[in-house]
Amino acid sequence: MSRSLKAHILLVLATLVWGATFVLIKAALADISALLFNAMRMALASVALAIIFGSRLRGLRRSLPAGILVGLFLYAGYEFQTSGLRFTTPSRSAFITGLSVVLVPVFMVLIFRRAASLWTWIGVALAFVGLYFLTIPGGAGLSLASLNLGDLLTLACAVAFAFQIISVGRATSHDQQGYPFEHIAFVQVATAAVLMAISFPLLEHPHVVWSAAVIWAITITGILATAVAFSIQAWSQQFLPATHTALIFALEPVFASLTSWLLLHEHLGSRALLGGALILSGVVMAEVIGARSEQLSAA
Repeated sequence: MSRSLKAHILLVLATLVWGATFVLIKAALADISALLFNAMRMALASVALAIIFGSRLRGLRRSLPAGILVGLFLYAGYEFQTSGLRFTTPSRSAFITGLSVVLVPVFMVLIFRRAASLWTWIGVALAFVGLYFLTIPGGAGLSLASLNLGDLLTLACAVAFAFQIISVGRATSHDQQGYPFEHIAFVQVATAAVLMAISFPLLEHPHVVWSAAVIWAITITGILATAVAFSIQAWSQQFLPATHTALIFALEPVFASLTSWLLLHEHLGSRALLGGALILSGVVMAEVIGARSEQLSAA
């Protein structure tokens, strides 16, 4: 199995974990404030990564600037998203956060002069339309006139997550600095943990009831959805373009909807099913057909 194929598979699995843990987080937030929850999962992930990587974190100083930059974007993404949810609906938040799928290739062209292939743009367009159908209820709509403070904060979250994806790629890719992925994974999570620990007492009234739901959610999201998932992202982006990573991440709401359907028996209407199908089509279009087309061109 090639490293590129392995990277694709692992990123899909990481995205599956993010989508599947939405149900856990939703249940836990009944007993713990959101920013405190974020801080605790990041702190646990930092400790786990320090133990897992151990001696491979030697020489960390050289990677610190790049890792801290990624951590700043990661922190901003989570904090803007959580703050935005106070003023907008979960569906609008999910859609606007998903705009990072579009923002990554746009930023890559405008800032870094790295153009995406036609197939990638088609895949991004399909995923974007799919996100709209999957996350925005019929008749709800979303227009410039309807934007509120929560939507704007969530848009800032999408920008932050787009730059997190781009900066991870630039930090770990062998075409760029090529810092060890272990360094970038650990430093970004540790940076986010420190910033969240400083900010949560200032931005909310923290509270927690140590229920089983809270303990399980912090443990599972801290280990699997943070330590493992962001390590997978850092390793995979050594071999994949940032735009492809963003497209795969667009599968998160698909996996979240499927998990809610399986565990909570939430109804998935035809609109949601169409949205999920369009997102999957977009990923296949860019990752399978586009990659094959590029190989034939190169030959």
